[in-house]
Amino acid sequence: MTIYALSSGPGVSGIAVIRVSGLQTKKIILSLVNGEMPSPKVATLKKFNKINNSELIDEGILLWFPGPESYTGEDMAEIHVHGSIAVVRAILDQLSKIENCRLAEPGEFTKIAFQNGKINLLKAESISDLISAETEIQRQQALKIMSGRSSERFNSLREQLLKILSNVEAKIDFPEDDLPEDVIKNIKTDSQKIRNEIEKILNDQKVGERIREGFKIAIIGPANAGKSSLLNYLSNRDVAIVSEIAGTTRDVIEAHLNLDGYPVVISDTAGIRESQDEIEKKGIKLALKRAEDADLNIIVIEPKSVNFTGFLNDLVSEKAIIVINKIDLGYKDVNQQIEKFNPIFLSIKNETNLDELINRIKDKLKNKFVSSNETLITRERHRQSLEACVQNLVNFEEKNSQEDFDKAAEDLRLATRHLGMIVGKVDVEEILGSIFNDFCIGK
Repeated sequence: MTIYALSSGPGVSGIAVIRVSGLQTKKIILSLVNGEMPSPKVATLKKFNKINNSELIDEGILLWFPGPESYTGEDMAEIHVHGSIAVVRAILDQLSKIENCRLAEPGEFTKIAFQNGKINLLKAESISDLISAETEIQRQQALKIMSGRSSERFNSLREQLLKILSNVEAKIDFPEDDLPEDVIKNIKTDSQKIRNEIEKILNDQKVGERIREGFKIAIIGPANAGKSSLLNYLSNRDVAIVSEIAGTTRDVIEAHLNLDGYPVVISDTAGIRESQDEIEKKGIKLALKRAEDADLNIIVIEPKSVNFTGFLNDLVSEKAIIVINKIDLGYKDVNQQIEKFNPIFLSIKNETNLDELINRIKDKLKNKFVSSNETLITRERHRQSLEACVQNLVNFEEKNSQEDFDKAAEDLRLATRHLGMIVGKVDVEEILGSIFNDFCIGK
């Protein structure tokens, strides 16, 4: 089956790029253009016509990439035409009429590239991350993964485990007297060394995931304290409804921001108070859960509600910033107990001291986006595979010390498999769909 898709963004643009990949690519392109195929990888001006009556659709550039020297590893072509909706629609319509030629699924071009050995899973994911990057730090991380350092590290660890496995199997098949002493000794020390390396990679404070997904900030506090106003100010637009009526916000409202190059996801939550309203109670429950999961909580209160001690006692921690809002109303007497939390006094209405809050947030961000690890974990599936690998190595070491070598070898095989799943060295069909469905169509 040959696939096609618009690879550039939808809508009006100066140039649109349409990709075609598969066995029939050459035949399909020749049905659209007159003459012969251009030389490989040479941009060539061509007239693109309708298949049946040779009516001109547009004039543009054709690029021809014979397999396996192409992005997908198959015969592939790129059609560069003017980016009007009518031109793109006309070419896609012609392609749809060709037998055994269909519209590509999201990420299918990259999936084929992986299946043909052009890239590994880590690089495939990093391509998706680069396309989705909104901040400089996200772009840098995606390029770092694309460079292949993480893949090399995981492949190296996997190869070391395979070497240990071969020694264990030799120990099973041959008497100990026939094996060199250093082989038996190194089985234990090498497996412990690899386990320590993986544990070090896991001990990364989830920096890679924070960069990719965004630093999670929850704005929490009692009802009508100014949480939605703060979200709107930080977002520089009206994301949440602001009202004098307490309890306006009932669900979690999110905004994705670029804060001085750092990706941030800020959540406005329901005001925390005693309520008989079932919907509001569910909103309050969601607010407390979001605060628990957040990397940073901004606790917004006002001077007359600073005695909200039960709420404060539960949520004030190292990952919290306390904000006392509405100082423009003239409240002066603030509970001295609050002072020990180093609160920021501000007026969102008058935009007083908001710079101080933003600087405090930035200080928190700087500490959370630093990692000494060269190998970054950017997805939960990587972390789960590494954690499973560590557990299998623990099981292996225990059974190896008990000289239960057959079962120990199986644990080592499982550990090797989990490492291989990260880069796609084993059969990973069950996870391919979830990975490539996150791609845009045409990539």
